Amino acid sequence: MSEQGEVTLRAYGLVLAATVSYTSLTFIWFTLPAYLSVVIEEVGLTGTEAGILAGAVPLTYIPLALFTGVAVDRIGLDYSLAAGLLIFGLAQIGRSFATGFPSLLACTLLIGVGATVITFGLPKLVSILFPPAETGFPSSIYLVGAAAGTASAFAIGRPVIGPFLGGWRPLFLWSGVFAVGYAVVWFTTARVFSLEGTTPEHERSEDATLASNSISRDIRAILAHRELRLVVVVGTVYLLVIHGMQGWLPTILESRGMDPGPAGQATSLLIGANVVGILVVPTVADRLEARRAAVMTCGCVIFVGLAGVLAGGIGLLMAAGVVATGFGVGGLSPLIRAIPPELEGIGARLTGTAVGFVFAVGEIGGFLGPVLIGTLHDLTGSFAPGLLVLAGGAVVAVGAGYAMQDVSG
Repeated sequence: MSEQGEVTLRAYGLVLAATVSYTSLTFIWFTLPAYLSVVIEEVGLTGTEAGILAGAVPLTYIPLALFTGVAVDRIGLDYSLAAGLLIFGLAQIGRSFATGFPSLLACTLLIGVGATVITFGLPKLVSILFPPAETGFPSSIYLVGAAAGTASAFAIGRPVIGPFLGGWRPLFLWSGVFAVGYAVVWFTTARVFSLEGTTPEHERSEDATLASNSISRDIRAILAHRELRLVVVVGTVYLLVIHGMQGWLPTILESRGMDPGPAGQATSLLIGANVVGILVVPTVADRLEARRAAVMTCGCVIFVGLAGVLAGGIGLLMAAGVVATGFGVGGLSPLIRAIPPELEGIGARLTGTAVGFVFAVGEIGGFLGPVLIGTLHDLTGSFAPGLLVLAGGAVVAVGAGYAMQDVSG
């Protein structure tokens, strides 16, 4: 094998190893939504409290995301990803012993602290291992891994693994133990396959000047960038919809008369369509040099899909709506990560900080999605108002995509 082939193989190997951390994170994250109806009954939660718990992880991104992105850019991915795994693994273990809303909330917020590191570390890893024009497929790998973790929480975590282990508390405990163990595995892997040795020349030249650039200068460059602010709008809508749907869809379907098992599997359908969107949309957008058009198209597909979920009961129209919504948000997911490195003034060096900014603001939507659905249900007795809010967000994403004049296509 040629030297270039060995470098590429090592790069993909590191991406795959890091992807397991994302899969573990999303499985742990969504074990609570998968068991939400059970936890509501056992712990005695209101709809608003359940919505806050479903949105608690996104809530942590609001104050921490920008700081975490800057930290990841400077601390290094071996230490930072291992720390993230350790934090959310211990928090999940703590959540298995929670006795009420306050303790559940505290542990879920701590999961969010570890989640920020994984969310911004993976784009940074890809940006240092691959040139900007080749980041689409590697980014899809870890996003598929993230979707696999989410889908597994609903498809096998609730109906298979949880009952086998004895309920939601043992499931939380052992998934947390796995994450803590994998922190050691990742740290060892990153050291054996030196990340510095895989850093391409275009990144090394920029890293040489890193020490002379202050954190405040980096943040000012991020905040002043018009196109990045539009990416933030799209990211806010993406997070509003995906967290709102993943957090409440099983409960919404159960309220319509669907059994818990099929309701969880319907949510897995959302995640499966999400995976297809992750794989298809960035590949087509990069090939056609049409990322801007892809953003607008995904916004339209999400709107149509949510209309189907609203009107479809528990029949085929609902299922089609779930698929369309999942595909649309899946397409947006890699785009909001892939666009920043191509923007003038951002590049690979500031990718962690830029993506951190996108999520710092965007996770306001990630928090409000589940909370609004739960609160509006408490006020009206219906899930329809919350779903209408998500559909309105899809329209906003279309407008933001149209305004991205400096993004390809």
